[in-house]
Amino acid sequence: MPGGRLTQPERQQIALGLTDGLAYAEIARRLERPTSTVTREVMRNGGPTSYRAEAAHRATERRAHRRRTTTPRGPQTPAPAYGRDAEAVREYEEVFTTVLTASGMPTMMSRVMACLTLTDSGSLTAAELVQRLDVSPASVSKAIAFLESQGMVRREPGERRRERYVVDDDIWYESMMASARSTAQLVGIARRGVGVLGSGTPAAARLENIARFLDFVSESIARAAEQAREILHTKPAAPSGDSDDSGDATAEPPREDR
Repeated sequence: MPGGRLTQPERQQIALGLTDGLAYAEIARRLERPTSTVTREVMRNGGPTSYRAEAAHRATERRAHRRRTTTPRGPQTPAPAYGRDAEAVREYEEVFTTVLTASGMPTMMSRVMACLTLTDSGSLTAAELVQRLDVSPASVSKAIAFLESQGMVRREPGERRRERYVVDDDIWYESMMASARSTAQLVGIARRGVGVLGSGTPAAARLENIARFLDFVSESIARAAEQAREILHTKPAAPSGDSDDSGDATAEPPREDR
């Protein structure tokens, strides 16, 4: 099985495989590469619908150049926590950012969100984000304003009057509720249009259908978020090999996502 970086011909085969609708595992089998290698390559370079071999190859070369020219870690830079592989963490952060962007979040906002989420403390100052992401303070400020408007980040007072931007478990609940409220506003606007355009007209009927659909979606999001909120504050079940005999033998096993 070949090792090392993907070559340009291999990236072209990945692009052809995606065009043909092949699964990552099948593309990896044809390349004699691990499936994780193909998955990471695609997700960090635009996702399955936007992957381009030439662009991916140039982006990889730029990343490699930046790493070669980066100043070696000095005594003031802490080693990765918990013995983590720094390169693996960096690659995962890129993939996470790509997935957030593919979901509709602007690129800079995705980078800030990924950076905060993957920080053990779950909080950073603007200066720390600027340093970690190597971007301007204005870019961080704009990204935080957007994420805060979506209920995905909150501010906390820090030392020396420096605000800290926080992402914790409850943020995802608040974000879902913000989405439900936003959808509910669309319901109200659609129903107002029914009165403006005249009940019984084709346009008004279309708006009424939109309102009924979005009303159901909004209520479903809010209800699901409320029901699932306790999951955010429940510790994951310990692996069976780590449990002791004092545990509840009747406890329900964790659900498996499908």
